[in-house]
Amino acid sequence: MAKKRDFNRAPAMGGGGKGMMQQLQRLQAQLLEAQEKLAEETVEATAGGGAVKVVMTGDQKCRGIEIDPALLEDGDAEMLQDLVMTAVNMALDASRNLAEERLGPLTGGLPF
Repeated sequence: MAKKRDFNRAPAMGGGGKGMMQQLQRLQAQLLEAQEKLAEETVEATAGGGAVKVVMTGDQKCRGIEIDPALLEDGDAEMLQDLVMTAVNMALDASRNLAEERLGPLTGGLPF
């Protein structure tokens, strides 16, 4: 007679289950620490030859935007908007790259 299997019950983990859980907990702690450090690190991006500068944290929070007052003299709002958008997007890219650099070794290339 065939042995019945209870598919609702988790399989027995033998001796390796505890070690794997400890490994996962260490990895989780390392990821959390790396994410906390990323929140403190910053990247900068500029547009318009440095006329607009954006500072972004490693966890994609904008820390600051600096605009050269000379840009405001022209009154060209569209150009200013384009420069700010360009600098923000460049800062976001740099922030994502920093996060990938810091978290990549821990996540094995998994997206986050």
